[in-house]
Formats: sequence, C-alpha cells, structure tokens
Amino acid sequence: MNMSFLDRWRRHPYAHRPVPLAESVRADPGSVVELLSECELLRDQAASAGVELDASVRSLERLDQLKPVWRDDPEALPWLGNDAGLYLGTVLVRTVRGAVWHVRPDGQPVVRLASGREIDVVAAGRDWAGTGAPELSQAYAEASER
Repeated sequence: MNMSFLDRWRRHPYAHRPVPLAESVRADPGSVVELLSECELLRDQAASAGVELDASVRSLERLDQLKPVWRDDPEALPWLGNDAGLYLGTVLVRTVRGAVWHVRPDGQPVVRLASGREIDVVAAGRDWAGTGAPELSQAYAEASER
C-alpha cells in the first residue's frame, strides 16, 4: 500500500530499527495515529450495513458478521483488507495496555504489545477480508490475552 507518511518515515534516521510510530515520524504523531485509524473504505462498508466503528471489541465482532460483498470486487479486496487490519490495530492500541504502533524497516505498520510481541495486523486484516479467517475478534482475543 502506498502511504506518503511511510515514505517519509523510511528516510527517517531511525528507520533501520522498529520504533513506535509516534516517535518515528517527524510530523505530529497524533495525526499519524489518527491517519492509521481512518479506514475509510471499511467505515463506508460498515456504515452501509449499520455497523458503527467505535474502536471497541464489539465493533470487531460486528464486522465479523458482515456479508463479505467486497470479495466480488478484486480491486477493493486488498484495500478493504488493509483497512480491516489497520482498524484491528486501532482497537488493540486503544484498548490493550502497552500496545503501540510500530513500523518495521520495510514500512509495514504493526502493533507491538507490552511483551514485545508484534502483531502484523495488516496481514490479519487481509486474511479476514479474503477468507473470513481468522475473524477480527479472534485475532484481537489472541493478541490481547498475551
């Protein structure tokens, strides 16, 4: 996925090691975290089904119940999966103590838990969008229990 702030981050002096996203971008860290939580395509899909994305675990459960109409659109599928992963990450960061955004050296945003474990939320979101498994709520439960 092409995200201009990630291009800027790759040129950052600390880009050789994973660091919290808020520390890795010279721009306003709050706006970067906010950008990761936008998930516009997913929000539109959810809203059309009457699901409010409020960064709660319940919203992940409701997303798992959506009819996967996006699978009929091969162009939308990877974008929706990316959004689903970023939304999963947003819920983790906002609800799990010690969870923070990090960017890997290859530019991939991940969530790092207090234990140091990294969750590739974008991969989880793409898997969910493409096959329905693992469910977003299941990915959350597995990440939050450790």
